[in-house]
Amino acid sequence: MYLADSRSTDARGTQAAVAPDTPPVRRRAVVPSTVLALGAVSLITDVSSEMVTAVLPLYVVAGLGLSPLGFGLLDGINNGVGALVRLAGGHLADRGGRRHKLVAGLGYGLSALCKPLLPLAHTLPVLSAVLAVDRTGKGLRTAPRDAMISLATPPAHRGRAFGVHRAMDTTGALLGPLAAFAVLRATVDGYDAVFTVSACVAALGVLVLVLFVPRHIDAPADAARPPDAARPPDAVRPPDDVRPSQPPDAVRPLRPHEPSRSPALRDALGLLRRPDLRRLTVCAALLGLTTVSDSFLYLLLQREGDLPAHLFPLLPLGTAASFLLLAVPLGAFADRVSRRRLFLAGHGVLLLGYGLVLSPWHGVPAVLAVLVLHGTFYAATDGVLAAATASVVPDRHQGAGQALVGTGQALARFVCSLAFGAAWSLWDGRTVLTVTAAGLAVSTAVAAFVLRTVDETPGTTTTEEVRA
Repeated sequence: MYLADSRSTDARGTQAAVAPDTPPVRRRAVVPSTVLALGAVSLITDVSSEMVTAVLPLYVVAGLGLSPLGFGLLDGINNGVGALVRLAGGHLADRGGRRHKLVAGLGYGLSALCKPLLPLAHTLPVLSAVLAVDRTGKGLRTAPRDAMISLATPPAHRGRAFGVHRAMDTTGALLGPLAAFAVLRATVDGYDAVFTVSACVAALGVLVLVLFVPRHIDAPADAARPPDAARPPDAVRPPDDVRPSQPPDAVRPLRPHEPSRSPALRDALGLLRRPDLRRLTVCAALLGLTTVSDSFLYLLLQREGDLPAHLFPLLPLGTAASFLLLAVPLGAFADRVSRRRLFLAGHGVLLLGYGLVLSPWHGVPAVLAVLVLHGTFYAATDGVLAAATASVVPDRHQGAGQALVGTGQALARFVCSLAFGAAWSLWDGRTVLTVTAAGLAVSTAVAAFVLRTVDETPGTTTTEEVRA
């Protein structure tokens, strides 16, 4: 991933004839430096977050003595509060000349500030309030961060770019539980020590964002013109992306002298009038309703596999390792084939993981197999959904578009966490997971039917993107 200057050469490696005034052809880096900088910020921040996440379920259930319903409420806050502010974060980032870094920095800063308060939270109300602030920060930063990745990357490589970012993010998820495990083994008052170290790491992530992420990010030059503009005359296709109801000038790009106003909130909400974005949002929410949270899945694995309590913080490592290895290749695969189909296939993999948890096969090999499938699910859905969203949203609304889809998915997972925790309090975990798996199978089939008409051409720029 580097920037290189090269001149075209013939088959024998000699330099081809070039006109004297022809500038050298500059090869664009497949993954822009902005994506790598944001990946570094996410890596450091995820070390901090996953240190807390790795010990939180055991701390709440075993340390504070909360029931599964109480933990379900706490886990729901993690998703619900962040979802409620995600729309605001995306909209604020799109306004005022793309203030994506400012809004993202505010989100990272809020999360860092709440970490030192965790050692003081020994009751459910206080802990819920601290986590609400942490999730508010996450909700504010997610959409602007993904918008910056979309704007900095040519459309043809967005799947790969999001894969690289998610791989770096997952590296932090891999290191976080290891750090938590080491702190727990090395200290007497382990939980408070984990929370304190986590606060220091979070502050480092904010510093990297301030120093290395550019303030303004413009779309690549090849993403600002129609796709046919870069093709030789004999390869130009008819403008089949123009709807019959559109006037002839529907694909006219915005001229440099034309003013552009800041997107209004009604413009952001009006994005749902776009059929492709509306389908993506509905299907992401539908599938989120049957996606069990990581914490509940790990609790089930620990109980079904009879794992010792001190090994519980290591369970996320299997998910993170699988995610890390597969995020980039699956992102590139989605660019070449279909982001929509890979997103649906990822939920099929998750369904297979649920089946293994419910199967008679127990022990460490079964636990490892479930964790590998769990990581594969994230590699096939997380960054892929963001890349699919970016392809159907104009550049000036990237923050709001990412927020709409992410909010729908996060709110659905919030409902799932509450429902799963409440059902677990009434029945056993295996029964609840069986019902959830059946719902996931139905939801995946429905989503496949709804998304069958989504216009998806990897690597091209849509008409709306040109006009934006």
